[in-house]
Amino acid sequence: MNSPGMTSARTKPAPLNKKDTRETPDLSVEIAGYRFKNPIWTASGTCGYGEELDTVFDLNRLGAIVTKSITRQPRPGHPPPRCSEESGGMLNAIGLANVGVDNYIAEKLSFLDGYRIGVIVNVAGFSFQEYIEVCSMLADCPRADMIELNISCPNISSGGIEFGDNAKEVERVVSAVKKVFPRPIIPKLSPNVTDIAEIARGAEAGGADAISLINTLIGMTVNIETRRPTLSNNRGGLSGPAIKPIALSMVNRVYESVRVPVIGIGGAMNCRDVIEFMLCGASAVQLGTALFLQPDLPVIVERELKKYLKKQKLDTVTELIGKLEKY
Repeated sequence: MNSPGMTSARTKPAPLNKKDTRETPDLSVEIAGYRFKNPIWTASGTCGYGEELDTVFDLNRLGAIVTKSITRQPRPGHPPPRCSEESGGMLNAIGLANVGVDNYIAEKLSFLDGYRIGVIVNVAGFSFQEYIEVCSMLADCPRADMIELNISCPNISSGGIEFGDNAKEVERVVSAVKKVFPRPIIPKLSPNVTDIAEIARGAEAGGADAISLINTLIGMTVNIETRRPTLSNNRGGLSGPAIKPIALSMVNRVYESVRVPVIGIGGAMNCRDVIEFMLCGASAVQLGTALFLQPDLPVIVERELKKYLKKQKLDTVTELIGKLEKY
């Protein structure tokens, strides 16, 4: 069953004809067998469960919304301070605070029923079995169109990161959740690894339908007056424009290493950044930290992306994907 925001590209193919003359460029993209109206997604943890952004702009303007991470049981997260604004970005150690999967299904997921957007549920776990349990419970929720498998959170003491830094473990956990969740699975990869292409190939071998990257980088700052870290967890995840060059490089590396679509994340603050990610191989781009500064950024990017395509005399946004011209 398809969500109101997507159509099945397998049953309703929509071939892109470059010879067609369009007054408005086509922003739709196909990912994991579904067609999204545009490549602009939100990033997990930056827009809650959807209600928060709904007061700012019409969520129907999005290609997809990615929820904050959901675990088996409710979690209060780390005590404050758990966010710190830094030059070039933000450190956070939220600690996967969330309502738990039972409350999410009962109280949160239905909010998005009336919206014509893709709903990607980010799932985190502290054990192999927890991933399977949560994904199995979401299998009976048709509005959970896809799962973004968070195997890369850097600000928890145990759990997902242990899966995310080993290609064989990534393959194992992806393969296991594919058996219990009938719709697409998108593992979210960590940059805090030796070879992200190897991890991506492990995800693909496990049956990943697409791959999203990157999650935040491990970082730390110190208050020199108190001589304490600025976060109660001591370390956290660095996001924002400072990590964009790293994200672009890793997206391009993974794009050249796997056959499944790639979702770009990491420091995109405007339309130009989104275009950079797509040229490096991303089929869609998640906006995250930028939403704290400019909550209506997805609407602005959508408008500017159309202008850019018209200026470049391109009929479809898919003509940007992977078209980086290297020296």
